[in-house]
Amino acid sequence: MTVKCATVSGKNKKHHVKIYTLSTCGWCKKTKELLKALDVEYEYIDVDKLTGNDINDAYEEVKKYNEFRTFPTIVIDNGKHVIFGFKDKEIKEKLR
Repeated sequence: MTVKCATVSGKNKKHHVKIYTLSTCGWCKKTKELLKALDVEYEYIDVDKLTGNDINDAYEEVKKYNEFRTFPTIVIDNGKHVIFGFKDKEIKEKLR
């Protein structure tokens, strides 16, 4: 099952970007701010705000890309590139 994401619009739609975050995570917030500054359209899921089966489904989705299930987990182009944590240079490089 796929968990519903929120979408933040941006002019840069060159890549499909999905991030798994925690609402209380400072690095997750910095990642969202970076994507917004780069004007990248992206989808996100604040995993800690989910309830019921959705939270389990989200953790399973994250585990597909990141066995340690750390946040943020940034999935670019459906898994072509996956970045764990806030690595601004790597994020910028992959989104060129």
